[in-house]
Amino acid sequence: MAFIEIAPKEIADNPFKLIGSDWMLITAGDEEKCNTMTASWGGVGILWNKPVSFIFVRPQRYTREFIEREQAYSLCFFEDGFRTGLSYLGTASGRDEDKIAKAGLTTAYEDGVPYFEQARLVLICKKSYRDDLRGDCFLDAEADARCYPEKDYHRMYIGEIVKALKKK
Repeated sequence: MAFIEIAPKEIADNPFKLIGSDWMLITAGDEEKCNTMTASWGGVGILWNKPVSFIFVRPQRYTREFIEREQAYSLCFFEDGFRTGLSYLGTASGRDEDKIAKAGLTTAYEDGVPYFEQARLVLICKKSYRDDLRGDCFLDAEADARCYPEKDYHRMYIGEIVKALKKK
C-alpha cells in the first residue's frame, strides 16, 4: 500500500494517544543497517517556528548509536494489530538478532531514512538539537527517583518534521 505526503498540520491523530497509548517506532540507520525501538515517551509540536518531534532514548539502547550517527530518524505509527510486534521490538535488541525481520516488518527508505511499509503514519525528522537529561535539573524529585533509579538518563532529540507520510 502506498503513502501520500501530507503537511504535518494535517495529522488528525491525538498525540497523547498516538505516542503514549498506541506507541511508536523510532528508527535510524542507512540502507546497509538500521535499528528500531518502541517508544511511548515523546511528542510533537512547534519549536523555532517549525513542526518538530521530540524523542527520548536511554544510553543503553542500540538504536541510539544509529540516531547519533545519522542526520535523520523516522517515527512510525501502526494500526492496533501491530501491538504484539511493537512490544517485542521494545524488548529485543538489534545487537543480538534481526529483530525487524523477526517482527515481520519491511524496511523502506524515504530520502535515505528507514521506515516501515506496514506503518499507517510516518514522520521523517531531521535532527536539530540534542541534550541529556540530568538529575540536578529535575524539579520533581519523585519522577527522577521513579523513572531513573539507575541514573541512566535519556538523551532528548528534537527533530524538524521534514516529511509526513500517510497510508492511502
